[in-house]
Amino acid sequence: MAGGQERILRGRIRSVQATKKITRAMELIAASRIVKAQQRVAAAVPYSEKITEVVKHLSVGGAVSQSPFLQGRSDVKTTCYVAITADRGLCGGYNSGVLRATEGEVRKDVAAGKNYVIVPVGRKAEGYLRFRGYKVTQPFAGFSDNPTITDAVAIGRFVVDMFMSGEVDRVELVYTRFVSAGRQEVVRRPLVPLGVDIVSVGAEGQGHGAAGATGDYEYEPDPGAILDTLLPRYVEARTYAALLNAAASEHAFRQRAMKSATDNAEEIIKNLTRVMNRARQDSITTEIMEIVGGAEALGSGGDDDLVLGDKPFVTSDRV
Repeated sequence: MAGGQERILRGRIRSVQATKKITRAMELIAASRIVKAQQRVAAAVPYSEKITEVVKHLSVGGAVSQSPFLQGRSDVKTTCYVAITADRGLCGGYNSGVLRATEGEVRKDVAAGKNYVIVPVGRKAEGYLRFRGYKVTQPFAGFSDNPTITDAVAIGRFVVDMFMSGEVDRVELVYTRFVSAGRQEVVRRPLVPLGVDIVSVGAEGQGHGAAGATGDYEYEPDPGAILDTLLPRYVEARTYAALLNAAASEHAFRQRAMKSATDNAEEIIKNLTRVMNRARQDSITTEIMEIVGGAEALGSGGDDDLVLGDKPFVTSDRV
């Protein structure tokens, strides 16, 4: 019985050790990718700040009333939420945080009698939202851990077309902003329309760009025509910044989750080894007691003669 238990425990220990190797490898990979993701986030900041500065100059120059991107709509009936999650799991509460925030906004819209639609970015968002019956449009997936500007352009053009066609009256981004390797936060950012005070929503909160900008410029062509061309690019740039922040946050969440899994595996191996050693000691003790008991039984009955009636009974090999 003890030997069988020992074999079972050895098999469990080998299984946990194999899992530990996998989680450790995933932890190291995620840790190495965080650095590259941070660099990409930092590299995108100058472009975001500069395009924010240019749009601020144009808006101050009298183009606000001419652009629907800045005007918005007085009556918001339908809101589009772009929920950015990961394509894979094993990243702790990264996906659940974004999905909970999106569900909270949807519940508010439903309670207020407004419509909504969700653009899922990442396979986890698509699967979760479709399974629960939410209104989902075209999904975007396959690039969550390494997004490119091409992916941002596809998402930006899709939501801009929805806004310009009147299908939705407002577009918001819901994603995880990367603050540092140890801190990430789920945020909700307006994407379309941008609003008159565009500086307050520019550059992913990392700089206000042209806070002191004035309208002392001459434009050729007029500011409205420039904004019509520039604002879609601005939407794509902000979408790209959100994707980069989400990718860096995903790697950070995965690194912490895999480190926790590795530590738990080490603790399980330690506990199982202790139980196995105890079972082996019990098995050895039981075997020793059986040997000692058998030896004592043989030693105590070896010199006694068998007696039949009043006469001793002696055995003989003679026929």
